[in-house]
Amino acid sequence: MPKTEVRRIAAEIGLPNAQKKDSTGICFIGERPFREFLNRYLKHEPGPIRDERGRTLGRHVGLSFYTLGQRQGLGIGGVKERGAARGGNEHEPWYVAGKDLERNVLRVVQGQGHAALQSRALVARDCSWIAGTAPAPGRYAAKSRYRQADAACALHLVENGFRLDFDAPQWAVTPGQSAVLYDGEVCLGGGVIDSAEPWVLSPTSKAGEPVGQ
Repeated sequence: MPKTEVRRIAAEIGLPNAQKKDSTGICFIGERPFREFLNRYLKHEPGPIRDERGRTLGRHVGLSFYTLGQRQGLGIGGVKERGAARGGNEHEPWYVAGKDLERNVLRVVQGQGHAALQSRALVARDCSWIAGTAPAPGRYAAKSRYRQADAACALHLVENGFRLDFDAPQWAVTPGQSAVLYDGEVCLGGGVIDSAEPWVLSPTSKAGEPVGQ
């Protein structure tokens, strides 16, 4: 049903918000800057922003204010090496690829298609199943980000949760967000992402850590 039709019906039945504008910010905090809201509740200690080669590219305002895959608000531009060939990726945008909590370092990589932003599997816990119990292991589809297309995967049950192995790389799978499982058009439930496994493991990376962390 188009939004215009919804508004017409709402006006007909006397709903007070029939003409309220579409976007009103984050529903539970109202129309105020998100960072301003978080500042009241989260510790924010500035620290370095570093790339996978260990170069310091800038400063972050506190790790709590960033999420994996974030592009906007990093305050860093392209980095071009002396003598670099033209047409490389030295001017591609930067994306958040990980957080080093112990060192208070924000890890970034260049280019949306960077391997550090791709995951082949995830583990989720704190599950909630619509049927009351977990579905049988097997082939399903899942979403790990808002509004993404369903991604084909294999479900495996693990202690206190489940593991999803994807057929194709999944972009910026983020611990703390939800993984939702589908059987066709039927939503089965899901859980909170606990860890993600990079699509391509570097020699020094561990399963569950972004490449370059």
